[in-house]
Amino acid sequence: MSKYRVGVMTAEKTIEIREMELRGPAAGQVLIKVECCAICTMEQRVWSGLMKRYPFSGGHEMSGTVVEGCGGAAGVKVGDKVAIRMLTSCGECCYCRGGAENQCVKSFEASVHEGLSGPGGLAEYMLVDAKSVYKVADDLKPEFAALSEPLACCVHSINRGGIELGNDVAVIGVGIMGALHIQLAKLRGARVIACEVAHDRLEVAGAIGADVLVDSGAADPVSVIKELTGGRGADVVFCTTALTELASQAIAMTSNTGRCVLYSSFHPSKPIELDVNKVHYSEMVITGSVNPTMKDFLTSTRLLSAKLIDPSLLISEIVPFDDLDYAFRRAVDPRTYRVIVKM
Repeated sequence: MSKYRVGVMTAEKTIEIREMELRGPAAGQVLIKVECCAICTMEQRVWSGLMKRYPFSGGHEMSGTVVEGCGGAAGVKVGDKVAIRMLTSCGECCYCRGGAENQCVKSFEASVHEGLSGPGGLAEYMLVDAKSVYKVADDLKPEFAALSEPLACCVHSINRGGIELGNDVAVIGVGIMGALHIQLAKLRGARVIACEVAHDRLEVAGAIGADVLVDSGAADPVSVIKELTGGRGADVVFCTTALTELASQAIAMTSNTGRCVLYSSFHPSKPIELDVNKVHYSEMVITGSVNPTMKDFLTSTRLLSAKLIDPSLLISEIVPFDDLDYAFRRAVDPRTYRVIVKM
């Protein structure tokens, strides 16, 4: 029987490559030859020891090629280039049946490789349900296709924000998620104001289409945005950073009847003060955004396949599979965007 290799986190800042038996697909499954896998913050937290889930087979932002199975299922066939949605959904809970499968009570129950927990994209091969596979264009670079999942998360957030033509949209933070929000908001016909303290990231924001760049370290972004909008504030605000004090800032810069989307998770999670009368009288909407639905994922693959989103500036480095330890050390550097592991 053939063998394949899997990256496994076994302890804090320890990752090894294990050899496993390669099995064929069961009914409803496809075998994927993984091409690229991006290292997300979730994998970084397990590797760093902030989330202790050992042994853990990480990797949920990946692309590959269908090599066996499917028989036409999910609209794909052997040889197709694909991205994989690894967020599981049971189809039975009240959220799945209500059309919010991204809120499924079993969303993060994954075990792709025998005896290991985790989504398992840091591997040469993976067996996945055919329903989780999304075809991408044959000429889409595999490293771009691997970013289908983070882009899908941002598509979901943009939809939560309800951007309309001509809106003023503020994006707080220009990490990879903030940068993708900027590109998507431009596609929606908005004037985009990027708020960031790092000058190199402000340059990236400008290069990908932000209309106004606000150095949050040199000026109060709330005051700047109020001035830019004639005192109104932004119609839509996306907070893409993990600092709770910036959640307060996001709410403060939101206009009457505006929408404030708290996209990022916050670490540590702390309460903030909220003027409930301001919410009452302004009719602003404060909401969150987490995980993409199936529709969001499909939209993401179409945007990338059609070259409507260009993530080239958001890939900091492409690292060979054999250099996993280096890849993680590079990925946890806060100056990076996405580090891609290439099989």
